[in-house]
Amino acid sequence: MNKTVNINLAGIFFHIDEDAYLKLQRYLEAIKRSFTDSQGQSEIISDIEARIAELFNERVQNEKQVIRIKEVDDVISIMGQPEDYLVDDEIFEDEPKQSYQKKANSRPSKKFYRDTDNSYIGGVSSGLAHYFGIDPIWIRLIWILLIFGAGTGVLLYILLWILVPEAKTTSEKLTMTGEPVNISNIEKKIKDGFDSVSQTVSDTVKNVDLPKQGQKIKSSSKTFFDTIGDIIMFFFKVFAKFIGIILIIVGAATLISLLIFCLSLGAIDIVHFPGLDLFEAANAANTPVWLISLIVLFAIGIPFFFVFYLGLKILINNLKSIGNVAKFTLLGLWLMAIIGSVVIGVRQASEHAYDATISKKEQLNIRANDTLTLAVVGNTLYSRQFGRHGSSLRAVYDENDEKLIYSRDVRLIVRSTKDSVASIYVEKTAEGRNYKEAKLRAQEINYSYNLSNKRLEIDGFLTTNFENKFRDQEIEVILYLPEGTVLYAEENTYSYHRNSSYYNDILDNGMENQYLEIINNGVRCLDCPADEEFELKVDIKDDESGLKIDDDGIEMKTQDSSLKIDENGIKAKSDNVNVNIDDNGIEITSDDN
Repeated sequence: MNKTVNINLAGIFFHIDEDAYLKLQRYLEAIKRSFTDSQGQSEIISDIEARIAELFNERVQNEKQVIRIKEVDDVISIMGQPEDYLVDDEIFEDEPKQSYQKKANSRPSKKFYRDTDNSYIGGVSSGLAHYFGIDPIWIRLIWILLIFGAGTGVLLYILLWILVPEAKTTSEKLTMTGEPVNISNIEKKIKDGFDSVSQTVSDTVKNVDLPKQGQKIKSSSKTFFDTIGDIIMFFFKVFAKFIGIILIIVGAATLISLLIFCLSLGAIDIVHFPGLDLFEAANAANTPVWLISLIVLFAIGIPFFFVFYLGLKILINNLKSIGNVAKFTLLGLWLMAIIGSVVIGVRQASEHAYDATISKKEQLNIRANDTLTLAVVGNTLYSRQFGRHGSSLRAVYDENDEKLIYSRDVRLIVRSTKDSVASIYVEKTAEGRNYKEAKLRAQEINYSYNLSNKRLEIDGFLTTNFENKFRDQEIEVILYLPEGTVLYAEENTYSYHRNSSYYNDILDNGMENQYLEIINNGVRCLDCPADEEFELKVDIKDDESGLKIDDDGIEMKTQDSSLKIDENGIKAKSDNVNVNIDDNGIEITSDDN
């Protein structure tokens, strides 16, 4: 049974086997002796210990795991033996000799750190330049384009500044530039720092050993195919990083917009926003607003959070994981939000499952040869609350300050009748969870009209109690006028009627402010100019006989002949004879001639 020892290495506590501890101790002592006369000895030793602690930390699965001789050997193989520093070889005489030389063409992977030694603001640009192996000036130009172009550069730079760690230790700075983190490079990095302070640029240039540098370039040269592979991998990495940036921008923009929307939606119960009463009226399932905002935030926000996180993972190799607990918690919240949205959606849809219509018909004291003036009226009390050009659906207050639902969903239809007395037919329609509930809501619709001195005024709106909620309440007014009656529709009726074959409405747009005589399924204008007079407003089509009468004229077809009468003239055609009568005269042709 081996004893374990607790050690503090670069501020990190480890449990280490006694034999492994003795070997590690001898290794560190040998390194210290090799740097006895070196400049910056304490800083070199400190960085070496920090790197060893980092390697140990990568190999420890949990806090209770014990460092064994195997882990110590792995670390020594990475850091290298201190034999190049006049170390006493007797210290390692009891250890088998191992080869620690790496392949010449092996390259350590880079990690993304902020380089504050060469920074203007936070070191993000310089760190990206090290990572991609390009000059920092190009990265800074890209930031300028993002800031003054799309305007997203500031947010992205701040996020990277916060999330990307700074390269503080020598090992982190070596990893940032892609150099192996071993004893030799740590010593070189620190000594270069001292040399850069003590020597001038001219001395550095003077002391450059060109033959040695040329030999170094030769030794590190690659084959043609290796170079091609590196170029392909470089462009692949650049493309991957570009995708990562796009994911970050999309995820961040969506999360910020969603958060603002949900906070505004959730504040309805606390702060009254003008016009948002309509949301409450349309909330058929009576779901609390704060619950809807949370469901929307989790259902949409969580997937876009992972889009944002994926972009960061692509861009930053050493980004810390949020952990399995956080991942499964977010997954659970997302599933709950999806289930909740389905339940609310089903309840919302069920409130519109049935529709019912309540009808009321009443005779009017209007007979043939009478002149009826038709007008649509509004309510000044309601119109003041949202303006003349407000939306067709609003929440308003009546004279008793009772909240009502106001809608301008009113359709006017005019038809002719052979009855001697005019009549008005009002249909109230609403939807509900079942037919009984829909019928009750239709009965709760408030709508009125008034006939006085041959002037019929109909409401251009409907109202209902706010508790009834919005269930597609609508009004359809059908006015039946006897043939021979004269109708004068005021201009304000324009937006309430549409002529179509479906509704069989004989009052078309453009007929306002004209005296119209009601005829069978049509009207005749009594005061229109001669060139604009329309004698007949009728649309007849009989497919069996081949007869069609509409605004374009009359067209009749049989098996052997055809006749067409329109504004261009008369055209008749039989098997052998064609007749064409127009402004140019009469033209008769025969197939025999």
